[in-house]
Amino acid sequence: MGFEVDAGGFYGEYGGAYIPEMLYPNIRELEENYMKIVQSDSFQSKFRLLLRDYAGRPTPLFRAERLSAHFGTQIFLKREDLNHTGAHKINNTIGQILMAGQLNKKRIIAETGAGQHGVATATVCALTGMECIIYMGALDMERQAPNVKKMLMLGAEVRPVHSGNKTLKDATNEAIRDWINHPVDTHYIIGSVVGPHPYPDMVTRFQSVISEEIRIQLMEKTGRDYPDYLVACVGGGSNAAGAYYHYLENEGVKLISAEAAGLGVDSGFTAATSLLGRPGIIHGSRTLLMQDADGQIEEPYSISAGLDYPGVGPLHAWLAESGRATVFAITDDEALQAAMLCTRKEGIIPALETAHALAALEKISPGAEDVVVVNLSGRGDKDMETYIEKLEI
Repeated sequence: MGFEVDAGGFYGEYGGAYIPEMLYPNIRELEENYMKIVQSDSFQSKFRLLLRDYAGRPTPLFRAERLSAHFGTQIFLKREDLNHTGAHKINNTIGQILMAGQLNKKRIIAETGAGQHGVATATVCALTGMECIIYMGALDMERQAPNVKKMLMLGAEVRPVHSGNKTLKDATNEAIRDWINHPVDTHYIIGSVVGPHPYPDMVTRFQSVISEEIRIQLMEKTGRDYPDYLVACVGGGSNAAGAYYHYLENEGVKLISAEAAGLGVDSGFTAATSLLGRPGIIHGSRTLLMQDADGQIEEPYSISAGLDYPGVGPLHAWLAESGRATVFAITDDEALQAAMLCTRKEGIIPALETAHALAALEKISPGAEDVVVVNLSGRGDKDMETYIEKLEI
């Protein structure tokens, strides 16, 4: 069963480009050029150099001895939290800002939920001298105030979004509206493996450096280049797509996706898209989508701003439906407990998004000799106010 995107931009029955007519030239321009640009020697040279000297790659693969003892297995943490800006998001924004330059774009827009993609976008815009406008839900701006200040310090304009439940979905809506109104000079840096083709494939390719490094690092540490279990959190799913990419066709690797159950899958306050969603179209692609009987999008909820999305990337919809990935829904409380466990056992405070992946370790039953890799997608600096409040620190 193939997991690469097909010529029409589909993974199985999910994907495609369902876009308004005004955006057709933009998407067509990207589709016709992105692979030629990405595969060129000049692009790869610049991309790899910035990943190394600016972002700080390769990120370490850390053997977590005390977590391993706790779970009775061999746990390795892929330290994406050690990237410049504190998460995996910088991999994609470096790739896309170079792409925008090749396409002669002068203005950058982006959406952000937890703020990490917004910070990473503002960072590369400062690096290259590009105008930068970030759309962010008003609720997320309250929850992630330190990241908002970082974006402003980096020179970005942050536009609050007050529609819907004032989170990631609504920020994405506004960014798309902006792009429709500025189709010629603007590039939209989408932060996850969502949106119309070619974005899901393009972002996956930029993030695939994660699994590329895991293969090399595991070989050095264990004598083989693949784990038995590979665990990542999934909102839109870019960190997971990057961690999974080089293992998609290796069925010896069990792919474990952790989604946000919020207050519980059946509580009405959740973002467990793969478990509750039905096929539908959101933000330009066909995917699994939380919706009511009339097809209206249901508002998602998660303690984690980065997982607070009613859809999922089309690759992840296909991985879940095909059975290639096993999806666990992690509640707010389970994520908080996992964050504390990681902090106390390993001295690493994870992002709330990452804490959902760590909580999935409680759901699987690896053997003592199994190798488990958890993609530690981001660090917890941005979530300290929530941790302080919820854990009563």
